[in-house]
Amino acid sequence: MKQHLKNGKLIIAGAGPGDPEFITVKAARYLQAADVVLVDRLVSDEILHAYVNPGAEIIPVGKQCRLGISTPQQTINELIVYYCLLGKLVVRLKGGDVSVFSNILDELETAVANYIPYEIIPGVTAALGAAASTGIPLTARGYATSVRFLTYYKSDIVTDAYWKELANSDDTLVFYMSSETLNEVVEKLTANNIHEDKLLAIIEQATTPFQNVHITNLYDYRKQLKGRKFISPSLVIIGKVVSLHEQFAWLKNKNSGEYYFKPVTSQVIKIINPENLQKHVS
Repeated sequence: MKQHLKNGKLIIAGAGPGDPEFITVKAARYLQAADVVLVDRLVSDEILHAYVNPGAEIIPVGKQCRLGISTPQQTINELIVYYCLLGKLVVRLKGGDVSVFSNILDELETAVANYIPYEIIPGVTAALGAAASTGIPLTARGYATSVRFLTYYKSDIVTDAYWKELANSDDTLVFYMSSETLNEVVEKLTANNIHEDKLLAIIEQATTPFQNVHITNLYDYRKQLKGRKFISPSLVIIGKVVSLHEQFAWLKNKNSGEYYFKPVTSQVIKIINPENLQKHVS
């Protein structure tokens, strides 16, 4: 096994939240050298067209949670092992940053368990991209001194005591992957008497040409936005800093309803069993 790993390597890289120019120079350099690219759904096609080695194999391994077809993590792990054991340079390209609400742990464990050398390349995470593209500085002086990155996808992951803490904190709250549970997020915070000067922003498809921003007072949310379906990916920012959007917004809402990222339409159906790899690498 170690003999075949001599030239194989795994690169786990962040592509940023959408704008293709947010990719790092280092990630672009590895894409230009890659033999195989395992790419998430939330990666701009422009990145693939502009930076990936023309001879590389690009394999979509997108996930959509509860929204439709997704590639199982086990399949992704097996593809990493398969190609790295063939001595390939494999880039696992993820949307946003690889360490913020990204399933990097399984892939790191896979690499270590199979003696695969690897490198981690950070990317612009969605919160920072959305803050920049909406004119909402997350820790603006006089508005917030810290920020919390959160997710809320089921009721038992946040205790009542923590909801109370969140409602009374002066921190800016950023919720990833929580647009489908936003009704409950708002209900929990208002039930705990969150202050009326903390506004709510929902940013659809941040940093892309189809970015839309919806802003409301949390106590007006039910009347203005409850029940609305937001286009994925959507990021939620809650806090006093949201009020700065009106003054500093530099991008206009697109309001087109178009999707920047393509939905996953099929799974990678070839699942390689690592125990049978020897016949492929001998």
